[in-house]
Amino acid sequence: MKPFWRSFWASTLSYVIISIIFSVIIILIFSAITSSLSMKKELIINANTILKIDLNQEIAERSELKFNQNIQAPFELIMGLKEIKSSIKKAKTDDRISGILLNTENIAIGLASLDELRDALYDFKESGKFIYSYSENYSQKSYYLSSLADKIILYPEGMVDFRGLSSELLFFKNALDRLDVDVQIIRGSNNTFKSAVEPFMYEKMSPENRAQIQKLLDDLWKNMIKNIKNERGLSIENLNEIADSIYSNNAENSLNHKLVDALAYEDQLDSIIRTNKEMAAADSIYFLDFKKYIKDNVSKQKEAEISQNQNVAIVYAVGEIISGKSNQGKMGSETIVKALRKAKNNPSIKAIVLRVNSPGGSALASDVIWREVQLTKEKKPVFVSMGDVAASGGYYISCAADRIFAGPNTVTGSIGVFGVIPNLNTMLKNKIGITVDRVETNEHASFSMLNKLSDFERKKIQEGVDDIYDDFISKVANGRDGLKKVDVDNIGQGRVWSGKEAINIELIDEIGNLNNAIDYAAKSVDIKSEDIRILNLPEIKNNQFLEILQSLEMEEVSFSNNLNFIDKVKSILNQINENKTLYKFQARLPYEIIID
Repeated sequence: MKPFWRSFWASTLSYVIISIIFSVIIILIFSAITSSLSMKKELIINANTILKIDLNQEIAERSELKFNQNIQAPFELIMGLKEIKSSIKKAKTDDRISGILLNTENIAIGLASLDELRDALYDFKESGKFIYSYSENYSQKSYYLSSLADKIILYPEGMVDFRGLSSELLFFKNALDRLDVDVQIIRGSNNTFKSAVEPFMYEKMSPENRAQIQKLLDDLWKNMIKNIKNERGLSIENLNEIADSIYSNNAENSLNHKLVDALAYEDQLDSIIRTNKEMAAADSIYFLDFKKYIKDNVSKQKEAEISQNQNVAIVYAVGEIISGKSNQGKMGSETIVKALRKAKNNPSIKAIVLRVNSPGGSALASDVIWREVQLTKEKKPVFVSMGDVAASGGYYISCAADRIFAGPNTVTGSIGVFGVIPNLNTMLKNKIGITVDRVETNEHASFSMLNKLSDFERKKIQEGVDDIYDDFISKVANGRDGLKKVDVDNIGQGRVWSGKEAINIELIDEIGNLNNAIDYAAKSVDIKSEDIRILNLPEIKNNQFLEILQSLEMEEVSFSNNLNFIDKVKSILNQINENKTLYKFQARLPYEIIID
């Protein structure tokens, strides 16, 4: 036995020693990384430096760390719209920066956020500095952003994808019938525009849904080509003809129809810049990665804010609305309420801007956030800035604000409610051979996906949906001075609107971006623009880890926003799967609008 115990204790001791050594190594590595963060290296920027802004990736409201299931690349560093805009603003007055070179072949951002980027670049151009754009291909969104550039340069074998906007929806009614799946749908009695449930009801769009999508796309397209017209000197008629005839299907046609200014390979850019800027061949040109410039700018902003009291809070309400805490790109009512209370109870904060970018979600969670906005407004003014979308529950949490700002391309409205209860009983019996039996203490104790609703049960759920809708429009009417309940119902019923249309029907107060909302909020409490100090809420928990990754200059996973058929099916199946944990009544946008 002695040899056994001697071997046992020797192995155990070895394991303990190795574990301690490994732990010490990890601690030393982490300490070294942390120390490197504290020893901030000064970013050296030479004269005649051109910022190379590569936007071929997903862009969030704020810089964040996104975890993936990819073992080789378990995380993705997402650039934030907030940080991009502030860094462009800094570059405007930075004497070392002579211009910007855009690279925007594919940009994963909504049209309203794209307008905010355009505004930031317009402001940069007021300094007299140049903006050039170069890409091998231009998607419609990337071309829309690049259209403000002084020169648009295209790869000789590339193209500009300029064909107009479209929206495609998949319908599952026939498939569900073949599978014997009965999707029991209850929506507001007059919510004919609340079309999130139509794929389970019909084989194609209802006339109401087709009309609202057509109107929305027309509004977005008109705004896009109007802005392109102003920059490119092309008429609306010219632009529509180019789109209808697909004249931009190759580089030569794109050049001939004046969508671009030149065709060139990337190695020829240096010569083009020198020629147009009248620079001598001996003059040095330096290109700087925009991410490094953002990192340096954010670092200096944090240092400047350490000794200053913030006076305006921005509460970011981004993603699908759920109950509980925020997670994985979804906003939790508990998290947003906590952020609002923190701003409300902070004596240095004088005004609050709620930045809403959400298609909605749980009606209950939306109401919880709405209530906190109401309570906060009693103590401090609350203003809303709408991003790409603030619809259904996203509008619900916005309607109580003192003033609402939205972009012309913001998707908003969708004031309506629905509930979905699938019945799998018949499918399980006919397709698999599984039957269901139950025991109940009361007649209506079983509300599940394995039970068909009785007429009485359906009637009760319908009453609940109608009550929530009635409460929804009442709260909108109370929050929007000048609108009566009947007015809200007339523009509600689940219908979506562009920001441009929303101002005409008084759903919003002003066309403007986040900066406009911040300026207005500051002015309302007598804070001068140069004295604005921002507190960003909720705090991003992975900020410290994010800085570590940035210090190591680790690249994020490349991102493409081109959705193929499989991606669309997966997106819808994910929504169906989420229904298992969703609150029974939903106030959400009927569909996801994706424009390539």
